[in-house]
Amino acid sequence: MKSTKKTSEPLFVSTGCPAGIGPEVSVAAAARMASPRCVLVGDSATLQLAAEVVGVNPARLVCWDGEPLGRGRIGVVPAGPVLRVSDRRPGKPSRTSGAAQLEYVRVAFDLARRARSVLVTAPVSKAVIAHSGAPGAEGFLGHTEWLQREDGAPTSVMCFVAPEVATSQVTTHLPLAKVPRALSPARVAEATVQLARLLRSLGANKPRLAVCSLNPHAGESEMLGAEEAKAIVPGIVAARRALGVRARLSGPIGAETAYRKAFAGEYDGVVAMYHDQATVPMKLVAFGRAVNVTMGLSIVRTSVDHGTGYDIAWKNRADAQGMLSALQLGARMLVHRFS
Repeated sequence: MKSTKKTSEPLFVSTGCPAGIGPEVSVAAAARMASPRCVLVGDSATLQLAAEVVGVNPARLVCWDGEPLGRGRIGVVPAGPVLRVSDRRPGKPSRTSGAAQLEYVRVAFDLARRARSVLVTAPVSKAVIAHSGAPGAEGFLGHTEWLQREDGAPTSVMCFVAPEVATSQVTTHLPLAKVPRALSPARVAEATVQLARLLRSLGANKPRLAVCSLNPHAGESEMLGAEEAKAIVPGIVAARRALGVRARLSGPIGAETAYRKAFAGEYDGVVAMYHDQATVPMKLVAFGRAVNVTMGLSIVRTSVDHGTGYDIAWKNRADAQGMLSALQLGARMLVHRFS
C-alpha cells in the first residue's frame, strides 16, 4: 500500500527561463502525461500564455492545492516574482527572470522533497541566474551543484540516459584546465557506482560499464599523462569493491572506443572524466532523447538535455519530446524507488 501511495504523487516541474522555451515544453509535455500528473512551478500568467502558444487549453491549468489532480488537469504552483512582459521577451532574459527561474527550482525541489517524489527541471540560463542578484544565485554553475548544496547531499553525479546507453561524469561544470587535478580515486569510484545504481534501477541486473581515460591512449604507459595510474585505476578498483558482482567494469579505455562500443551494444554505460567527454557523443547520437539525471540526491531529479533555446522561444518551434522523456523517466524511476 505504501508503494502505491508514493507513486501516485505528482511530478514537480520547475519551468525554466521565462524568456526561453522552458514554459512551452513544460506545458506541452505535461499535457501528454496521463499518469502521474504534473505540477508546474512558475509564473501563472507565463504558463497560461505558453499553453496558448503550444495549443493546450489553458483551462487545463489549475492551481494545485495538494489534492490529487483530476483527469486532464495540470497543476500550477505560482512562485517567484511577478513578471512583466519584458521579463519574458524571447531571448532577452532580465535580472528579474533570472531570479525567477532559480526560485522555480527552489520551490519545486522543496515540494518534491516533501512529497518524496520527482523533480523535473526545464532549462535555465546559468549566467542569467548567477548575475540576477537573487539569494544563493552568485556563482551558480548549474542544477547539479546547486541541488547538492541545497539537499545537503555529500555528493552528486551528473548522468545522461538515452535508450542506447547511459553515461556519468566524474567532473561537471569545471574549466577544462582544472579537470586533471580534480580527478581522484574517490570521485571516479562515486561516478562509477552511481551509474551502476542508475542502470540497475532501470532494469539492468548486472550493468556493463566502461570507464574512460583522461589522456589519449589511456596515457600510453604514463608517456601522455599519469592521471590514469594515479586516479582512474584506483577509482575503478574502489568501485569494484563497492559493487561486487552487481556490475562489470572495464577501463581505463579511450573515450572514442568506449562510446563507440557502448552505442554498438557492448556496454550499458560509460563513465566520462569531464563534461564534454560525455555530452559530445551523447548529443551527436541521442540529442533530444537523452535525459539528464542527478544521482546522489535524496530525491530523483531528471531534466532535458538541451538549453534555453532563446532563438526559437515563444514561436511554437520547440520540440517537447526531451521534456516528455524527462517526465517519463522520472516516473519510471519513482516506481522503482518505492516498489
